[in-house]
Amino acid sequence: MTTEFFIARRILSGNKANFSRPIVRIAVVSIALGLSVMFLSIAILTGFQKQIREKVIGFGAHIQISHFDENASYEPRPVSINQKFYPDLEKVKGIKHIQVFATKAGIIKTNDQIQGVLLKGVGSDYDWSFFKPRIVEGACFQVTDTGRTNEVLLSRKLASLLKFKVNDVLRVYFISGNNTLGRKFHISGIYETGLEEFDKLYVFCDIHHIQKLNNWEPDQVAGFEVILDNFSDIDRLGKYVYQNIGYNLDSRTIRQLYPQIFDWLDLQDINVVIILVLMILVAGITMISTLLIIILERTNMIGVLKALGMSNLGVRKIFLYNAAYIIGIGLFWGNVIGLILSLLQQKYGIITLPQESYYVPVVPVNLDILNICLLNIASLIICFVMLIVPSFIITRISPVKAIRFA
Repeated sequence: MTTEFFIARRILSGNKANFSRPIVRIAVVSIALGLSVMFLSIAILTGFQKQIREKVIGFGAHIQISHFDENASYEPRPVSINQKFYPDLEKVKGIKHIQVFATKAGIIKTNDQIQGVLLKGVGSDYDWSFFKPRIVEGACFQVTDTGRTNEVLLSRKLASLLKFKVNDVLRVYFISGNNTLGRKFHISGIYETGLEEFDKLYVFCDIHHIQKLNNWEPDQVAGFEVILDNFSDIDRLGKYVYQNIGYNLDSRTIRQLYPQIFDWLDLQDINVVIILVLMILVAGITMISTLLIIILERTNMIGVLKALGMSNLGVRKIFLYNAAYIIGIGLFWGNVIGLILSLLQQKYGIITLPQESYYVPVVPVNLDILNICLLNIASLIICFVMLIVPSFIITRISPVKAIRFA
């Protein structure tokens, strides 16, 4: 144990009442509140981004492979299902699943309502893990390679708008050339994701219906959807998929398909950066004020230590150790407060949101250990660095004058 650390411990453990004690408590509270606000800001932002991202990906996967066509359309040109990468692409590290899909625009007509929709045909390889927990009535339908099912999955938004219930008959009309084709389906389940733009658009059905309506061969589909293990790999694996699917096919990531949504999510980072900067500045300024008060209160002790031969650097270390302890206590309680509030919100959903505006029914919280550790480390380093400059005031204290007025 160094001399400086020993003296710093004695100062902190002293029971004698002094002027700086309430100031130190205020500093601890300030740091704790600042960190808890930063903790909650990051947890809520990442939680919101994660939920919205998962919902968008649930409708279109991480990467879509389709025919190379400059004209964007809900009814793309068909591609053969017999591709070298299907289903071998699943063997690539980071790729979880690959599945086929097909889409066709249609119109739902009732006695008093009419609504344009997009039928998304899915095959037997479709991953229902996103929709199963979001089914509010009924269940997902099953697709087989041997037969064709007339069941469909409808959103609660469309069901409410068009007054449909589970097991009701759904009639959808399609334009094929100069002809109008009609199909009768049965509603097997009703889902709700909270993304109104998608909920009002998508109706899920057996891919065999889309193939028949488009006069495609049984081995023709609109494209393939690639699901990844981790969203952070989307750019790297997006390039890999693009380079390994052939010259006549094109692949786009979900970011490229819906840039407006992901640009909007990225803009939310600015709000958090502003909060982080303000909170760290408040905590840093509070600590500077506290350190100056402690130094002024211990002027006599500083004079004695200097008179005994301790260097300016050694004396500064004593007060920086004190400051580090105060910052550490503040960070500890800030983490405790932030974690408790986050867990309460995560478990009970205390704070709710209008889903039609925010796409989520409650304030989402994402507890990421890495983010929490980085936040604490950055706060500790920044606050400590901010204290180095005011600690130089110790070098201006003269031992003779400090002891004379003791």
